Amino acid sequence: MSKREKIEIPVEAIKEQQEIISRVRQRNDLDLQRSGRHKSAMVVTYGCQQNENDTEHLKGMLKEMGYLFTEEKEEADLILYNTCCVRENAELKVFGNVGALKHLKTKKPHMLIGICGCMMQQEHIVKQIKSKYKHVDMVFGTHTLYKFPEVLEKAMDEAYTVIDILDNDGYIVEDLPIHREGRVKAWVSIMYGCNNFCSYCIVPYVRGRERSRKPDIIIEEIRQLVSEGYKEITLLGQNVNSYGKDLDTPMDFADLMEQVNAVQGVKRIRFMTSHPKDISDKLINVMGEGENICEQLHLPFQAGSNNVLKAMNRKYTKERYLELIRKAREAMPDIALTSDIIVGFPGETNEDFEQTLDIVRQVEFDSLFTFIYSPRKGTPAENLDDVLTKEEKQANFQRLLELQNEISLKKNKAYLGKTVEVLVEGTSKNNSEMLTGRTRTGKIVNFAGDQAMIGELINVEISDVQTWSMVGSVHG
Repeated sequence: MSKREKIEIPVEAIKEQQEIISRVRQRNDLDLQRSGRHKSAMVVTYGCQQNENDTEHLKGMLKEMGYLFTEEKEEADLILYNTCCVRENAELKVFGNVGALKHLKTKKPHMLIGICGCMMQQEHIVKQIKSKYKHVDMVFGTHTLYKFPEVLEKAMDEAYTVIDILDNDGYIVEDLPIHREGRVKAWVSIMYGCNNFCSYCIVPYVRGRERSRKPDIIIEEIRQLVSEGYKEITLLGQNVNSYGKDLDTPMDFADLMEQVNAVQGVKRIRFMTSHPKDISDKLINVMGEGENICEQLHLPFQAGSNNVLKAMNRKYTKERYLELIRKAREAMPDIALTSDIIVGFPGETNEDFEQTLDIVRQVEFDSLFTFIYSPRKGTPAENLDDVLTKEEKQANFQRLLELQNEISLKKNKAYLGKTVEVLVEGTSKNNSEMLTGRTRTGKIVNFAGDQAMIGELINVEISDVQTWSMVGSVHG
C-alpha cells in the first residue's frame, strides 16, 4: 500500500449503496416471513470516539437492512468487529475474539463474520486474516465504510472472504444512515484524517490525510440533533485544531465553535482531540466566552522531555505546553484538564520521565489516559532502540498512576458540599437504583432520582467523592 491518491466518490456510487440496502432489506424481510424471527447483528467497537461514530453509521445501515441488535454471539446472524490499531492490545483482542468464533461458525454456518476499521487498512493484517482466519466472511477498511451494504450483500452470496480496502487519502461521504445509542449526547465528526505524522502513530496511514466537512452541513446536523432532543454535542476529529484548512473558503476551528455555540437549543459543547501545536489563543478565548462550551479541555502532551517530544515529532516543547495551560486557566479558571501520556518511548531515560512527572505535578490534571509505548508496524519509531528495560518502564508507569490517582482524588474533594449542574445521562452501570450524569467539567456524578430526569439538566449537591466519580443528591 505505497501509492496514495485522493479520490472523489460519485453521487451514483452512493445511490447504488442505497439500492443495495433496499435489496438486502427485501431478503431479510422474506427470511422473517419464513422463519418468524428478525435477523440480529452484534457490532463490537474498539478504539476512539471516531470509531464509535463509525459504528453508529454501520448500525444505521444495518437497521435499514432489517437487522435488530444483540450483545450475545450465540443469537447473532452477523458479528462485526470495528477495529483500532493504535495499540497492540486492541489488535490482540480482535484476533483472540475472531479466532474464538471459529467453533461457533461451524455450528452456525449461515452466520456472517466481518472485520472493519483501522486495522484493516494495514496490508500485513489483511494478509494475516486471509491466511489464518478463513472463517471470516468480509473485510473492509475505513475508506470503504460507506460500501458496507455492497460488501455484506456479496458475503451473503459468496463462499470466499469479501475484501474491500482502498489505499487513498480519504474522502467525505455525507448522508449515511446512523443509529445513535443514546438520546442525550451525540458525536458529530467535523473532519477525518491526520497530517501530523507523530513518529509513534499509525493514524495518518490508516485514516488518511485531513479533510474537513463543510460547516453548513455540520451546523445542519447539529440543528437536527437539537430538534430530536439531544442536549450535548461532542465535535470529533483526529486533530480538531486543524479544521477548515482544506475548505474552499478556509475557516478555523474557533470560527466553527462560535457557529456551533450560536445554535439554538444546544446546552453543552465539547470536542476532541486537540493537538498542542495547533491550539490558538483565538480558540481559548472562544472557549472562555462561549456560554454553551464546556469548561473542559483534553490536550495530550505525551511526554515531558523536549528530547522525547522531538523524537516523537510533536512540534512543541514542554514550555510551550505549560504556557497553553496557563492561558486556558486564565480564560476558564474552573476548567478541567485531561491528557494522554506515553511511558517508555524509545530513547526515553529515567531523567526524561522525571520531566513528565514534573508536568503532571505542575498542571494537576483531573484525569489522564496513560499507556506504555507499543511499537506500530510502519511508523518511524518502530525500529528505534530502547534505553529503559521493560521493568523500568513498568515501574515508571506505576509511579505515574499513583501520582495521578492522588491528584484526581484531590481535585474531586474540592467539589464536596458544592452544588453542580449535571446532565442526567441514564442509570448508573454499577447501581441500577441510581442515576448518573456529568458536570460541565466532565465529572461523573451518581445520585438517587426519578427516571424522568434522564436528559435533563439538574442541580446536584456533592456529598461524597471517589477518585473517578462523585455521589450527591438532587438539590432544590
